[in-house]
Amino acid sequence: MKHLIASVAFFLQFALVNGQTPVVTNDSLAVYLRELKDATWAHRDLWNKDLYGPILLVNPETRQLFANVPDSAGLLKLNGSVYSCVLPENVNIANTSSHWNGRDWAMIKLPLPSNKEDRINLMAHELFHVSQPSLGFRLFNVANNHLDQKDGRIYLRLELEALKKAIQCTSSTERKQCLTDAFTFRMFRYSLYPGADSSENLLELNEGIAEYTGLIISNMSRDDAVKDIVQRMDQFMTFPTFVRSFAYQTTPVYGYLLYPDKAGWNREINIHTNLAVYFIKAFNITLPSNLKARVEEISDQYNGKLIIAQETEREAKAKRLISELKSKFVDQPHFEIRLVKMNISFDPRNIVPVEDKGSFYKNARITDVWGILMINNGALMSPGWDKISVSVPLKTENKTVSGDGWTLELNDGYKVSKNENTGNYSLIMP
Repeated sequence: MKHLIASVAFFLQFALVNGQTPVVTNDSLAVYLRELKDATWAHRDLWNKDLYGPILLVNPETRQLFANVPDSAGLLKLNGSVYSCVLPENVNIANTSSHWNGRDWAMIKLPLPSNKEDRINLMAHELFHVSQPSLGFRLFNVANNHLDQKDGRIYLRLELEALKKAIQCTSSTERKQCLTDAFTFRMFRYSLYPGADSSENLLELNEGIAEYTGLIISNMSRDDAVKDIVQRMDQFMTFPTFVRSFAYQTTPVYGYLLYPDKAGWNREINIHTNLAVYFIKAFNITLPSNLKARVEEISDQYNGKLIIAQETEREAKAKRLISELKSKFVDQPHFEIRLVKMNISFDPRNIVPVEDKGSFYKNARITDVWGILMINNGALMSPGWDKISVSVPLKTENKTVSGDGWTLELNDGYKVSKNENTGNYSLIMP
């Protein structure tokens, strides 16, 4: 099964902070593409490769598509200095890398950020994903469900508070101490959740390295970069979940802090590298022998009391939510849809792990052999990504089936069937 994952959908939220381009014109897009091409060429030594390549810019409202090169099927037509067409309905729209009509593309939602550096950062991030396989990296998209638990969130937030302070330090001695504290919180978190070091590392090797690439290619000034990083971290703290989005806040910042002394550090790593271990060595950090004691000693320096109080309150609410989701999508009658050749786009900020039952996705768009499923009020994805459950169908009109917060457009030959014994629904395939 091949998954198309909207791994950076939440970057559009950051773009809102600095404003977005209100009107899309061929001329403006041509300028933005030229800016990006110049930026990737200027930083070709970052990966010993110019990352510039095929790009799709898509208006999610109209599905109007703009590209910098033609597709092999001839759907894209030259319009001025860019190519354009309407994106077919069976293709999901997301900030991601995508194989479509004979090419590997960096797909990016319109409108683009109005700020030049933010714009380049976003597009360069996705261009890295396109080049990722040729650079020896695989596309890992791993959920880190421990980061939805109370202690996982507490010690991630404490790590980020220390990292945020490190990026703002003017003293190298103070910065190193803050980095030591950040890794102390991280290693203590790993001690609480066996296997967390591996699962977090996989997402950091994917999204973290991609975001570091975007940050460097954007060529922000030091002051602007610090301001941007702090702003993003503060906004990240408000996200309802961290399980798929934390890597945008960790690896890029550690990498940015290392960059002045070791600009080519990223070319030393590969898919087998443990990034935490690599950075600890690169920064020449010595961790305390007693992690727990040190964590207790320094937590209050990084808003520990407030974070613990907030996460204790959140935990109580999360338990109630999980109970409600299990009741709705597991215990009560529901509609279970098997996934065959699934493509999915989703917002990684709104994923809720539901114990061993899978994960709740607030919003998503799924295409498969059976049609198109639009989810606007939640669904439960199985742990193995082989089925998704929504609430029971409430209305059927021709090939359109809908329920509470979801709509399913069925392809020819597929029908919905009800099991009278359980009350559950399923798809009958031709």
